Amino acid sequence: MQIQDYIDHTLLKPTAIPSDIEKLCQEAKDYKFQAVCVNGCYTKFAKEQLKNSQVKLAVVVGFPLGAMSTESKVFEAKDGVANGADEIDMVINLGWLKSGKLELVEREISEIKKAIGQKVLKVIIETCYLTQDEKIKACELAVKAGADFVKTSTGFGDGGATLEDVKLMKKVVGDKAKIKASGGIKNRATALKYISLGVSRIGTSSGIAITATK
Repeated sequence: MQIQDYIDHTLLKPTAIPSDIEKLCQEAKDYKFQAVCVNGCYTKFAKEQLKNSQVKLAVVVGFPLGAMSTESKVFEAKDGVANGADEIDMVINLGWLKSGKLELVEREISEIKKAIGQKVLKVIIETCYLTQDEKIKACELAVKAGADFVKTSTGFGDGGATLEDVKLMKKVVGDKAKIKASGGIKNRATALKYISLGVSRIGTSSGIAITATK
């Protein structure tokens, strides 16, 4: 695989306007990135921009806090898929995880996966807010609930991906789920370090810089 095959070309700023999304999608096509990742309001628009290309469309759910009701997240996920999303990047309920309501966390992930069927589900555990034990538990719950990926970060928290977190996540999930590293990955050298640890996707707004440099 080439480095561009790992890139989820991402624009999740609340101030993004349609022309920004159009540019994002064109760049993804030009550089042959794996996917673009956008907010739900742009699902239909981004799908239209990606027409006749191999670039996948990822849409975020429960973003960026994860504290919405399960019902609202399930609706968001169904709506995303109905409007053309190939992949859903959901944020777990951190309050539930931290207070030991593990059954609720697992059930929510499971319900979203069930709602989107064969589409890819990435579960954002937002590592910057979690203890080591909580990171382990979050990964275990995601795998148990049928998630396709565990993902480090939203990029909107207090911290992004770290090599240590990815090593831990890989140790927990093994081959039962893939890993997406996101948040603060801005250059090729850093991206390659994550790939060497077994990451399958890199969420970044710096995809062009990562791809263009040697």
